[in-house]
Amino acid sequence: MNFRLSLVILSSCLWLLNACQPGHDESLTFWAFGSEGEVAHELASEFERLNPDVRVEVQPIPWNAAHEKLLTAYAGGSLPDVFQLGNTWIAEFQALRALDDVTRRFGNTGQKGDYFEGALDATFVEGRMWAVPWYVDTRILFYRRDLLEAVGITSPPRRWDGWFEALSRFHERTGAFGLFLAIDAWEVPVVFAMQHGAALLKDGDRHGDFLHPGFRAAFDAYLGWFREKLAPAESSGQVANLYREFEQGYFAALITGPWNLGEFRRRLRDLDAAAWDTAPLPSFDDSYPGISLAGGGSLALAYASRHKDAAWRLIEFLTEPRQQVYLYRLTGDLPPGRTAWSDPALAGDRKARSFRSQMERIAPLPKIPEWERIASRIAACAERAVRGEVPPQAALEALNREVDRILEKRRWLLERGL
Repeated sequence: MNFRLSLVILSSCLWLLNACQPGHDESLTFWAFGSEGEVAHELASEFERLNPDVRVEVQPIPWNAAHEKLLTAYAGGSLPDVFQLGNTWIAEFQALRALDDVTRRFGNTGQKGDYFEGALDATFVEGRMWAVPWYVDTRILFYRRDLLEAVGITSPPRRWDGWFEALSRFHERTGAFGLFLAIDAWEVPVVFAMQHGAALLKDGDRHGDFLHPGFRAAFDAYLGWFREKLAPAESSGQVANLYREFEQGYFAALITGPWNLGEFRRRLRDLDAAAWDTAPLPSFDDSYPGISLAGGGSLALAYASRHKDAAWRLIEFLTEPRQQVYLYRLTGDLPPGRTAWSDPALAGDRKARSFRSQMERIAPLPKIPEWERIASRIAACAERAVRGEVPPQAALEALNREVDRILEKRRWLLERGL
């Protein structure tokens, strides 16, 4: 036999033999979105270094295309092994049977006690866990400490009535608005409702519950800021530059999320860092902090993945405390676990500590596939009521009817045990 041919045959046999060994390389696909997608390659490279038997193919995707791309991939049977999910999407993809149940795998890690309860709860649907928290997106108050001190307010109130009084005093003395609430956003009306004990939906999430006394009281409290001219009746698009308006004292406070820690520090160049601060959300009673949202992103394992053990190793790596801290350093995303918050990058940051306090009182949104559509209707209802286009009671009655129509298919399926 030709010597060169013999070498080729021998090399081929050795390759086949190596490929059949249990330790041969596995290739995973991983999709991440937005700012997380921009740093996913860096995170995956470190995982590969520590796990030389696994290769990770990362695909970053813009947030505005992520949901549709996931649905298209699911329909085509081509979901990645591991993928990021917005927490409000978990119920939808669980209903599609696109997610692997990770309850047992996660239980074996012993990490349950490290996670904030609200962050962990967001990943459970029907008593089973379908993703692992990667980061938390919640809401707190950002406010102008210097402007409030100028009217005699030396520390942030713990109740909403205290904030209402403080910002009324600020408005009376300066003529500026107290609190910015974008009228085309659903988050604040929902937070107010949660703080009033309103569940938003009823009858096993079959119907809207927006005429519940708690929701009506919350809605009235929300509208009160506009009735008293303490909040501008403007949408997010009507504010030319949120940071400039805050810097110039157009309003003294706003409710926003963790991404603005970095944005405020970058953009408020003419404002002393000591002039602004953060505080957990106040409440309508004596509990503190008041409840806020348990939004954010989690990592899911595809039900159809052929590399589940390796994929789970990637999820474990990306969600361990050290990587939670690293993700915070790269993107500003808040860690969902307590251990990560002991890192100096977070523990030593006065303004970030308000988020740490808030994490003890966060709650998930309704865990149904229709939530995104319902949230948009809540925003539209609030905007119409703020603009005076419809009385508050009529707005809530219309909202109930619209949400009941959205949930019609859900009722049909549940009635038939599907």
